[in-house]
Amino acid sequence: METSLRTDGSKLTSSHARPDIHGEASDPLTGYDTVVFDLGRVLVGWEPYLAVADQTSEEEWQAFAEAIDFPAVNLAMDGGLSHAAALARVRESHPQHEETLARYCGNFRATLTGPVAGTTAIVEALAAEGVRLLGLTNWSAETFHHAAEAAPVIDRLEDVLVSGREGVVKPDPAIFHLLIERYELRPGTTVFVDDSPANVAAAEGVGLRALHFTGAAQLRADLQNLGLLADGDTIAP
Repeated sequence: METSLRTDGSKLTSSHARPDIHGEASDPLTGYDTVVFDLGRVLVGWEPYLAVADQTSEEEWQAFAEAIDFPAVNLAMDGGLSHAAALARVRESHPQHEETLARYCGNFRATLTGPVAGTTAIVEALAAEGVRLLGLTNWSAETFHHAAEAAPVIDRLEDVLVSGREGVVKPDPAIFHLLIERYELRPGTTVFVDDSPANVAAAEGVGLRALHFTGAAQLRADLQNLGLLADGDTIAP
């Protein structure tokens, strides 16, 4: 596993007041003590075209995705719709595209490109500081078992709330309320990281401190600003 190196050798304690990312101080009696990670394109790379790349051109994939509204179909599967039911819908509406969706579902593992650069080390550094680590992901229950195979750092998380198992997806506030209730979180001390602005806004709406993920370097800086990683931490890529 990748590790983090602290340049000054100091140890961060969670009892200190931690600065807000905008410069405001958080509650000195609590501070931030939990980080919840989105998975896809935050901890593990995901490129859906790769499931069919051996038989389908990118232009053909784009035509397929537009015809069936792949983002909507994929979100429905993330929300609990079975692959079989999704295929039945496409068979009825766009029978010429059923085979492509079937190949996507059957070869899903190929869509996962491995750990996102730099984020494994960030998780390891947070774990070393004793920060509680959880996951919240929009992901089909039928394919979630591939997640940690592609990015083993996911197994470093205490648990992952998977939308496909719960029947609700981000950015529905209900899934954030479920997260808070199931893991007994205090929203004011919990940081949520996601690459979707809509999901970030929804998390903020229920009181979580939400960070928009654009890359590991920015995330590391944001976590340092929040006091979860010490300034000057050097994290291996």
